[in-house]
Amino acid sequence: MQSVDREEDTQGKKNVTDPTRRDWLFTAGVALNVAAGVLLAIPLIGFAFSSVVERRDPRDWISLGSLDGYPENSTRIATYRNPFTRPWDGETANIPCWVRRLHGDQFQVFAINCTHLGCPVRWFQESGLFLCPCHGGAYYEDGSHAAGPPPRGLFQYDYKVDKGELWVKGGEMPTLSNPV
Repeated sequence: MQSVDREEDTQGKKNVTDPTRRDWLFTAGVALNVAAGVLLAIPLIGFAFSSVVERRDPRDWISLGSLDGYPENSTRIATYRNPFTRPWDGETANIPCWVRRLHGDQFQVFAINCTHLGCPVRWFQESGLFLCPCHGGAYYEDGSHAAGPPPRGLFQYDYKVDKGELWVKGGEMPTLSNPV
């Protein structure tokens, strides 16, 4: 499509050119660049203002049930529902943990994840060890490192006993940089 120049008519109107393919592509390119700039600016603005916005602690107290479910000198698995879930999380929102009742109201609540690469550890009553099936990590019954590649003992959750129930402060996965 070529541009057609129209000369000034007798009434003094200026020359009008028909849009060319080059003009249309230039306009489309500018529009795409503006859209890309806006899409890039949204997360950058969010990042810039994220330090101003006060964040809520992602952890919350969650009941693990009655103390009667945890006999003294035993280790049991318990599951709690992550308080920060979405409807599509399904079963992945159920977080398991190991609960060891020492005596009375004294407990140890361990994250189920190995501190090496996060594989789930299992409790073996016969040997009194938590064992990781991935790389052979072993932990004593108090959660301390026994053998293998893990860099430290099992992560422990904060807990409290209130009105005959065991409560755990859950909602955040422990890591080496953030050990709950």
